[in-house]
Parts: sequence; structure tokens; C-alpha cells
Amino acid sequence: MLGTLQALFAATVTFIAAHFILSSAPVRTALVRRFGEGRFLGLYSLVVAAAFVWLLLAFASAPVSILWAAPRVFALLPVVVMPVACILVVCGLTSPNPTMAGAQFRDQQPIAGIVTITRHPFLWGTGLWALSHIPINGEAASLLLFAGIAVLSFGGMAHIDQRKADALGAAWGPIALTTSVVPFAAAAAGRTKVDWAGIGWPRLAGGVALYVVLVGLHPMVIGVPAHP
Repeated sequence: MLGTLQALFAATVTFIAAHFILSSAPVRTALVRRFGEGRFLGLYSLVVAAAFVWLLLAFASAPVSILWAAPRVFALLPVVVMPVACILVVCGLTSPNPTMAGAQFRDQQPIAGIVTITRHPFLWGTGLWALSHIPINGEAASLLLFAGIAVLSFGGMAHIDQRKADALGAAWGPIALTTSVVPFAAAAAGRTKVDWAGIGWPRLAGGVALYVVLVGLHPMVIGVPAHP
């Protein structure tokens, strides 16, 4: 199923559903009981990867259907947002986090690093990437792709929190109290202190480096420069 907006919509829904359904407690529990934790994770990765490949192919082959003419000033939004998004992605991938898949929570485990800003740094990074690209891309295929990623990112935060609360029980309370979904909300409320030292300059530099790489690859991969 390629070459139509309907195919792209189906691929987007499948990609989102694969994450939410397979990671839901009833489905995950049943599959882990049947296949074991290791085989379940392998199956999960395979299904999600296949859905992602379909999504990319469907997006690349979708017809152009203009929905709005985006003013060039909208191109400044990704320029401003993407460095922050890249830093969040790098920090999220390289920092211990009790909300990450497979994380082993230890009682009284200290909250440190990027988690003192938000307990979902990676999803905030992908969500901001998606939202910042919607206004400048005024055509249907881009709207489907980026809206789907945004739904997965921001919906995933609530989904993960609910799964962790169910799995950890009372142990989830201290995590929820000393961290926040919204960046800096816990620190602003006095429930934690931002651990800049735990985040570290290497992660900040890594995020900036990722942004520079993406800007360099943008004309080759996407066909247009990242900067207006």
C-alpha cells in the first residue's frame, strides 16, 4: 500500500497503534507469558521497525496535495526549536530514566540529570520536531506524518506514565512527585532542583552536534535547505 494519502494514513495509524497496543499491559503481559521477555522485545522491535519503514515509504511516495501556502517566516520555527529538540533527544537517549523501556527502578533511586527537567526528554524532542515542522509544510502528506509523530510523542507520555504507575504501584509516587511531564514544572513548583551538572556539557554539545548534522543532511535527504 503505497502511492496514496490513504496508504500514508494507514501507515501512520499502524505505526502509532503498534506502539500503544503492543506496550499496553494486557497485550504485553500475554505475549511475555507466551514468548518470554526477550522474544517479546524482539517481536515488538520487529513490528515497530516494519511499521516505520512502511511509514517512510508511504510518505516518500505520497502525492503532493497543498493545504495552505506557508509564509516563509514559518521556516524560522524549526530553526529556533530544533536545537532544543536535538538536545532533548540526545539527553533522553544517554541518561538514566525510570520511564525508559526496560528501566529497572531501584527504591530510593535518585532523580538526576535531564529527568529533573522532564521525565520524557526523548518524547519531548520528537514531539517538538514534529510540531515545529507542521506550519512550514502546508501539504497533506507532511501534516499526516508530523501529526502522527506528535500524537505518538505526547500521547506516549501519558501512556508510559500510566503503565509505570500500574507496574510500580506506590514506588511511582516519589517519581511523579519529584519529576514532571512539562519541562521545568517540577522545578518551578519547588519539587526538585534542576541538575545541570548531571546533564553535563557533553550531552548539550552532542545535541548541538546532532542539529548541525541534520542541517547538513537536510538538502540531500529532504531536498530543501533547513534554513530559510
